[in-house]
Amino acid sequence: MSYSIEDLKYLMSRLRDPATGCPWDIQQTFRSIVPHTLEEAHEVADAIEQADYPHLKDELGDLLFQVIFYSQMGSEEGHFDFDAIVDNLVQKLIRRHPHVFPEGTLASEVDPDNRPGVEDINASWERIKAAERANVPNQRAANSLPSRLEGIAKALPAMARAEKLQRRASRHGFDWPTVAPVFDKLHEEIDELKEAWQNAQTDPLAQDDVEDEMGDLLFVCVNLARFMKVNPDQALRRTNAKFEARFRAIESRLMSEGREMEQETLESLDEIWQSVKGIEKQST
Repeated sequence: MSYSIEDLKYLMSRLRDPATGCPWDIQQTFRSIVPHTLEEAHEVADAIEQADYPHLKDELGDLLFQVIFYSQMGSEEGHFDFDAIVDNLVQKLIRRHPHVFPEGTLASEVDPDNRPGVEDINASWERIKAAERANVPNQRAANSLPSRLEGIAKALPAMARAEKLQRRASRHGFDWPTVAPVFDKLHEEIDELKEAWQNAQTDPLAQDDVEDEMGDLLFVCVNLARFMKVNPDQALRRTNAKFEARFRAIESRLMSEGREMEQETLESLDEIWQSVKGIEKQST
C-alpha cells in the first residue's frame, strides 16, 4: 500500500484532534514550530552535502511535514489550508515564468526556438517579484518608507541574509565595480577590528565595538565570496567538514599511540595537523 498527500493531510488532522490527538502536536503554534522547520531544512542541506540520498528522502519527508503542520494550523485558524498553499504557489510560478507559460496558463507552451537567455530570465524574474512586492501591503513596514530591500526575511541565517541584501543592493547600482576594492575593504576592516580589540583590553565598554567590527569583517567576506561566485555558507560548511575530519584524524593518531590530547603541547598537535594536511594533498 502506498500513501498519498491526502493521507498525510488526514494524519495531520488526527494528530491535532483536540480529543484524540497527540498532546505535543496539539499544543504547538506557528511560532513554536519555526525552530523545527529551520532544523529540518538544515538536515536536508546536510544530506545533500553528504550525497546521502536514502537519508535525503527521509529528511525531505520531515521538511514536507512542516508544511503540512503549518497548513493544518492555518486551516484551524481560518487563514489558509494546504490546497490554498498549492494553488497560490502554482499561480505564482506560472506568473514568474512567462518564458515557459507565455499565456499565463499551465497548459500554454513557449516556442523552444525563441526562449530567452538566462540573464533575460533573471531580469524578468526580478521585475515580476518587485511588482508583486509593490502590490502586497507590508504590515511590518507600514510606518516606514518603502525600501528596495523589502521582502528579505529577517529570520534568515545572518550569512544568507547578508548575501541577499548585497545582491539586492547590487541590482540597484549600489556595489563595487570590481573585486579589487573589496580586497582593500577586507584589509581595512581587519585593521579596524584589531584596533577595536586593542581598545577593549583596557575599556570593557569597547567590547560592543569589537562585535560591530567583527560583523563588518564578516559582511565584507560575504561580499568577497559573492564577487568570486562562491556560496559563503557552502564554503564554510566545507571548511567545517574539513576541520572536523582533520581533528578526528589527530584524535585517532593520538589514541593509536596511547597519548592524551590534553597532555600534548600545541606544537606537537600542530605537527600532527600538518602531517594530516600533507596526507590529504597526496590523496588528491
